[in-house]
Amino acid sequence: MAGRSAVEEIEVAGHTVRLSSPDRVIFPQRGFTKADVFHYYLAVGDGISRALRDRPTTLQRFPEGIEGEMFFQKRVPTRGVPPWIRTAQIAFPSGRTADELCPADLAHVAWAAQMGTVVFHPWPVRAADTDRPDELRIDLDPQPGTDFADAVTAAGELRGLLDELGVPGWPKTSGGRGVHVYLRIQPRWTFVEVRRATIALARELERRRPELVTTAWWKEERGRRVFVDFNQMARDRTIACAYSLRANGRATVSTPVEWDELPEVDPDDFHLGTVPARFAERGDPHAGIDDAPWDITPLLEWAERDAADGLGDLPYPPEYPKMPGEPKRVQPSKDRDRPRP
Repeated sequence: MAGRSAVEEIEVAGHTVRLSSPDRVIFPQRGFTKADVFHYYLAVGDGISRALRDRPTTLQRFPEGIEGEMFFQKRVPTRGVPPWIRTAQIAFPSGRTADELCPADLAHVAWAAQMGTVVFHPWPVRAADTDRPDELRIDLDPQPGTDFADAVTAAGELRGLLDELGVPGWPKTSGGRGVHVYLRIQPRWTFVEVRRATIALARELERRRPELVTTAWWKEERGRRVFVDFNQMARDRTIACAYSLRANGRATVSTPVEWDELPEVDPDDFHLGTVPARFAERGDPHAGIDDAPWDITPLLEWAERDAADGLGDLPYPPEYPKMPGEPKRVQPSKDRDRPRP
């Protein structure tokens, strides 16, 4: 990177984006610099733009690199921002609001990278209606004693279930040990309803492979299984998007894959240095994700069936206000009212 000027100006999507301090090291273990991060996002531009376009997005920023200070930026500053930057207002569970970055094109991604953003966390909604998700996200999270291979096995079971429902799923690596599967859905339902649909889908997966999959919110009850984190569909909970870098020493990427290649991949092979070439050679496996939004009514019917069988809601994260129909947020081993065997 020797010889770079202190500030560069780069044309991106019809806008001029400044790149300052291009030689600053962001990933010390790999030697990747701010310029490397910036140009990585340009190289996967079509993919990251598809994942972020018109979505309110929380920025995980590391101005001095991943070993320095980190913060989540949920509000775009009111000063010092290019006039073409777009925002969308979102509402938190508390009722407070924020105007988040809402990428309209790749220039928004480049601007965020210039600001030290490493990880992009979009909401599962579009700016046109920030209260009704159009993306149902299934987070397969390996628990202690399990690993990526177990998440892949769970994803394979999920694929079969989705085939029965007649809905395509779009898998990607998490950038760590997990697997994410996205469904594009019609934006007709609230966060509460889509979360209920996710729980119903997770419970059906758990019924089919109870030794492999769990929906237990409390860690002490999960065992050596893959947890389906249904609360990733709660309002203001987000997942690193497709083609987002992850803030680890390996500089891994949350990478879209084809279903048939998922059992063969090693998530550590997908990183800042390798994904651009893969993208140039193979394109985006998620290119068709927007083609056929799905009606989640079958999952909501499963949720009603479960409720009739005594399986109602599951706990929300601790920072959320108490939700209607939610069970107690008490760790089972500390619940004095819980029946003992």
